[in-house]
Amino acid sequence: MWKRRLAVVVGMSVLIGGFLIKPLWSAEFKIGSVDIQRAVNESSAGKEATKSLLKEAEKFRQQVAEKQKELQQMKESLEKQAPMLNPEARAAKEKDYQSKLRDFQRWGEDTQNEFNQKRLQVERNIALGLQKVIQKVGADEGFTLILEKNEQFVLYASKAIDITDRVIKAYDSQKR
Repeated sequence: MWKRRLAVVVGMSVLIGGFLIKPLWSAEFKIGSVDIQRAVNESSAGKEATKSLLKEAEKFRQQVAEKQKELQQMKESLEKQAPMLNPEARAAKEKDYQSKLRDFQRWGEDTQNEFNQKRLQVERNIALGLQKVIQKVGADEGFTLILEKNEQFVLYASKAIDITDRVIKAYDSQKR
């Protein structure tokens, strides 16, 4: 008895599913994928942002080198003077050195965090612009579905459906 009910339920499910899916079979599917990270990196805005960020990173590296040199000189001076200083003076100089070292470390962390936030914001802004372009390309070229190509969600996508180059070209032409 229960086998018969199960057979009827399965049969009805297949029949109803067939009627619902049939219109989808008759429609033409056009699927595309876009590598957003590649588009961000290879677009003209992304390349300009990368140049700007690299200049800023180089400036940061130079500042770090200068501050490290100052700290190194301070440490060497302290080590040379330490035997001649009384315990209170030595402790005061060591405390001053440690304080400047902590300040340097905090400054470095803060500057690095600000740089990372700026980089993320620039990438986010470009990605938002790309999303608008992707929607336009999808509508103009009759895509049914466009997926973001990344390893977490799309495990494989044929190069034939990759429209990243078209999106980059459309985005760059829009920015001109």
